[in-house]
Amino acid sequence: MGTGPIFRCFDPTGTTYGIPTYPWRYAPDGLATRRQLRALGLRPGGQPVAAQLLRPRYRREPLVAYLYRIDRAKPVRPMTSRKWGALALAMLARRTCPQCRTDAGYVIPASLGMCVRCAYPAERHSAA
Repeated sequence: MGTGPIFRCFDPTGTTYGIPTYPWRYAPDGLATRRQLRALGLRPGGQPVAAQLLRPRYRREPLVAYLYRIDRAKPVRPMTSRKWGALALAMLARRTCPQCRTDAGYVIPASLGMCVRCAYPAERHSAA
């Protein structure tokens, strides 16, 4: 077998990394990442990590994606009315300007820390 970075990530028995390891985009059938499970309407459901994907990067640690067995995944729990309410309040807090206490209609940028009107008050008067 070769010695390139992809071949260093191929360890289906788990002798090198402790768990079965595959190169990026070469996962066997029946395994999926959390995002892939979510797209199928599933969640890991407490099962342990079954394998991992490694993507080598130049001069940095490789990217790792953990894989879970699809046959042992559970359905996603449905949202309750209380969860919807908590999510709505959290989103309202992200849209509320701490300076003028109004709903900006968009998520307040972290770089500004306030709505655009409060961050640039001089431009508000010149635009009118």
